[in-house]
Amino acid sequence: MAGTFEYALSHIVDNRLDLSAFDKRYCNDKKGAAAYSPAVMLKVILLGYSRGFISSRRIADACATNVTFMSLSGDAQPHWTSIASFVAKMKDQIEPLFTQILMICDEEGLIGRNMFAIDGCNSC
Repeated sequence: MAGTFEYALSHIVDNRLDLSAFDKRYCNDKKGAAAYSPAVMLKVILLGYSRGFISSRRIADACATNVTFMSLSGDAQPHWTSIASFVAKMKDQIEPLFTQILMICDEEGLIGRNMFAIDGCNSC
């Protein structure tokens, strides 16, 4: 739904980020199973992190049981090992994208000025 964080995240990943760094590593070639789209993986991982889900198992479970995650992922249900592997292999590419998403959200006025924590800590 327009106006939600999930909508903004999906729009930014699909339209504002350069994901070419993922293309070589995550292409669907003739060997093995088809790779999940890096855009889908980024969406579910970043949504999971925004909700405090730091476990790849919890994110994978959300993709199978949470309507918001299902919608955002196009009903892809990556296994937790696929999520963990993606984060482990691509962490150097994911980190600057997370910062870029925050900057875009700030430019668009989507981040309040009261308090915003990115370290996962609930206390002030």
